[in-house]
Amino acid sequence: MNHHALPHRPGHHWHHHHLMSDAMHGIGHFLVQNPVFTIALVAALLTACIVPPDGEYLSYFDFKTLSCLFSVLAVVCALKTVNFFTIIARSIVKRFTTTRTCFLALLYITFIGSMFIANDMALITFLPLGWMILDLTGQEKYTAFLFILQNISANLGGMLTPFGNPQNLYLYTYFNIPTGEFMSIMLIPFAVSVLLLTVCCFFVRSEKLTLERMEMPATDPKKRNIYLILFVLSVVIVFRIIPYWLGLAVIVLVLLYLCPEALKKVDFPLLFTFAAFFVFSGNMSRIPAVRALFSMLLEKNTLLFSILSCQVISNVPSAILLSQFTSDYASLLHGVNIGGTGTLIASLASLITFREFRKHRPGQTKRYLLLFTAFNLLFLGVLTAVSLLTN
Repeated sequence: MNHHALPHRPGHHWHHHHLMSDAMHGIGHFLVQNPVFTIALVAALLTACIVPPDGEYLSYFDFKTLSCLFSVLAVVCALKTVNFFTIIARSIVKRFTTTRTCFLALLYITFIGSMFIANDMALITFLPLGWMILDLTGQEKYTAFLFILQNISANLGGMLTPFGNPQNLYLYTYFNIPTGEFMSIMLIPFAVSVLLLTVCCFFVRSEKLTLERMEMPATDPKKRNIYLILFVLSVVIVFRIIPYWLGLAVIVLVLLYLCPEALKKVDFPLLFTFAAFFVFSGNMSRIPAVRALFSMLLEKNTLLFSILSCQVISNVPSAILLSQFTSDYASLLHGVNIGGTGTLIASLASLITFREFRKHRPGQTKRYLLLFTAFNLLFLGVLTAVSLLTN
């Protein structure tokens, strides 16, 4: 806020009161816009009444996960400023000329994208692209179908890599899982997901797509290359090749100099949500009754209990919470990745898709939710069966 723009009038108290009400309004707006953060905050505050804040609270925070997440988000924001993803996407559309091949390309790019830039960033990046293609080619009737499959692609695509989904990054760090072992644990459900998504695309009638109004946006090759190097650096931090604080410092300093707006555009609500869930799950693990109940349930079946937990409190908090009560990280990894399909709140990323769909097709939310649930339950059922048989 520019203070020079405010002339000092009499009535200083009124001015002070006005600023206060503005601040309250801003906070209220932020909480309404970020319902998942709000829920996490309330959960953290409620558990803080049972476990009063003390020195142990500091040990709840996984600073490495938060630093890695921040680094990846910041670099992706920088890459967006040079139109990196739009250019990739548009060149895809130029190559694939029918609805079916185009949908397959969009699903695969979302799938692969989520492996590298995490599921929510993949959706923020590629959903507008899906809409742009439908809009430019007059195929808006497929919006719900495409968005739901892109949503499933993003949630399941990230499962193979440690940095593909926020819950993976957390569990990979928390249990210190070797990279090769991590990928071999997730390989079968990953392969089945690719197969299922490919089959879904064959339900689309193959119509010819024509793109007239599509020119390539401008880019800055020098900046793009620097950001790609920073992206490699953020991946290197995830793989523990260099200390996370060192990588974080380099990324922040370079972006402060080259692209300060990328640092401003980072998804801070997501980071705050993580921090609040760390407090919530840290406190939960210190309540004896909760400890006893969760340990018992997870001993019976870690996979099924973690899948069910995701349906109610979403996959990231489930991973953080349940990691306190079990050492069976293979089943937990399967559970919190597969569990991202199912209900609308099973994965934080699904709320992004819902928000985006409502923006373009406000009258069709009921139909969207029915289709969403049907597709998600199908994927959830098949993948749960596969995991139970192979785990």
